[in-house]
Amino acid sequence: MIDMKKETLFVAFSTQKGGVGKTTFTVLAASYLHYLKGYNVAVLDCDFPQYSINAMRKRDTQQVDTDDYYKLMAYNQFKGLNKKAYPIICSTPDDAIADANSLLASSDIDFDVVFFDLPGTVNSVGVLQSLANMDYIFTPILADQLVLESCLTFALSVNDILVNNSSMRLKELHLFWNQVDRREKTDLYEVFEKSIRELGIPLLRTFVPDTKRYHKELSGNRKPVFRSTLFPADKRMVKGSNLEELLIEIAYIIHL
Repeated sequence: MIDMKKETLFVAFSTQKGGVGKTTFTVLAASYLHYLKGYNVAVLDCDFPQYSINAMRKRDTQQVDTDDYYKLMAYNQFKGLNKKAYPIICSTPDDAIADANSLLASSDIDFDVVFFDLPGTVNSVGVLQSLANMDYIFTPILADQLVLESCLTFALSVNDILVNNSSMRLKELHLFWNQVDRREKTDLYEVFEKSIRELGIPLLRTFVPDTKRYHKELSGNRKPVFRSTLFPADKRMVKGSNLEELLIEIAYIIHL
């Protein structure tokens, strides 16, 4: 019998506007699926030169190596999972797809999802080609006129050039609200959502509230961790964050 590897999904949280959460959601989604849901995940960090996700992995590893509390936490987690932390590969937008395919070809692991963290500028070398090779793109948006206009311009361009082109791999692009002030999610959002519907761009039902917990990393004070490349978000912090609801909706869309 021929041993055939499963088809691996290529997914990106992407937009041309910085500071809207694409790197944060890449890490949260990868850690949730890999450590909690049992999927095999890899991350291509293509955001040169800062390589934010790779830098986070270094911080996480150093914290675990120097703190007995986190060391025991990591030992128990990985012993129970019986698998290692997901790989983070530093690449460039130009080389991202080739590097991902090389990983898939050389690894004994059947990866379910590869997440790509790409630069925000579509005009950067290789970004458009990398986006064309995604299966799904999820774009966080904010209720700020300038940010929203930039994100919608990105989404419309990707839809016109890639999603509506049958020769491209990209199947769908979806928007979702980030940093939502629950007290303001009224008339303003209804106006924005009406415009989004008229443009024909899919918008996720789940929105992410404005909360500082999305920035909580491993630290010396041993408080519950939310954003980490070595651990999933702490259950005590997930409640009310809409993170699980968001990732369940995304998993349904990408057919995991």
